Amino acid sequence: MNREAPPLELELVGMIEAAGPMPLDRYMALCLGHPLHGYYMTRDPLGRAGDFTTAPEVTQMFGEIIGIWCMQCFELMGKPQGFDLIELGPGRGTLMSDLLRAARAMPEFLQRVRIRLVEMSPVLRAAQEKSLKDAPATVTWHDSLDGVPSAATLLIANEFFDALPVRQFQRLKQGWAERAIGLGDGKLAMGLVPTSVKLPDWTADANDGDIAEMRPAASHWGASIGERLAHNLGAALIIDYGHLRSCLGDTLQAVRHHQSVSILERPGETDLTAHVDFAALGQAIHSSSAKIWPAMTQASFLHDMGLELRAGILGRNASEADKRDLSAAMERVAGPKQMGHLFKVMAATSPGLPRPHPFSG
Repeated sequence: MNREAPPLELELVGMIEAAGPMPLDRYMALCLGHPLHGYYMTRDPLGRAGDFTTAPEVTQMFGEIIGIWCMQCFELMGKPQGFDLIELGPGRGTLMSDLLRAARAMPEFLQRVRIRLVEMSPVLRAAQEKSLKDAPATVTWHDSLDGVPSAATLLIANEFFDALPVRQFQRLKQGWAERAIGLGDGKLAMGLVPTSVKLPDWTADANDGDIAEMRPAASHWGASIGERLAHNLGAALIIDYGHLRSCLGDTLQAVRHHQSVSILERPGETDLTAHVDFAALGQAIHSSSAKIWPAMTQASFLHDMGLELRAGILGRNASEADKRDLSAAMERVAGPKQMGHLFKVMAATSPGLPRPHPFSG
């Protein structure tokens, strides 16, 4: 083994030598969340100095528009006396900070809100604490949604589900096999192991070599969101990149320094994500009787919520250079060739809550 290999790679090799090939979702979970060497546990991955950039880091308009959506839902909920504003995977706290700034337009919202952040990374928790040090409400941190007390809820999840571990299955002539991480010449290598897992009906037309992805962790989180909304008045907004219908395909990708790399390259130092199956996630949320409103593209959501209007207000007295920056930011988050069409937005509400704008029934 190369002495310069990351410590997590050495540990993974030892685990595989002792117990055999490791299912892909276990590998991904360790790469991202290992308590000592996991990607999210040891670094701030955002921005130019990191590995990727999220929409809240591109423009303040993104979080402000989500703030407007939350204020609308607060009104639909009848302005409860107290409610939890929950964000899953809050990054640096940028989205929440921008959301709360927009919410100044509705004093009742800020007077009644409790901010709850679900975050496992100590590095990002520190960044969130700094971003929200002047927040107009109490901020608490939680390791999971299950640890948040039951209450009226507004929940936001932006680029949270794409980082949850996936399992992959490959169609062979004799049936399905599961992809796993083993060893080849003492190094990490991708391979296949037998499986008895019953795959969903949408895999029935698979051909030899086709890949099917499943995300049990997303189903668990989705069911938790649905159960919360079924028992507490509230709404959830989920934003991520992915597909509206369950389909075949290998979407697992690794990014390091904003460049695509092998998923086996420097584990613990490389970001791993896969596209979100919004159909499966919606089913998990709906399993507890929460209402799902059909997902739309991020471009449609932002435009329908007034992106151009907000940009016009910000650019009213701006310099020409700042106006160009605003235009570039709009294109980045809503342009069809950038985040606008790849990213989808889905809403869920308590049963009986009126339809939130701009979703259709």
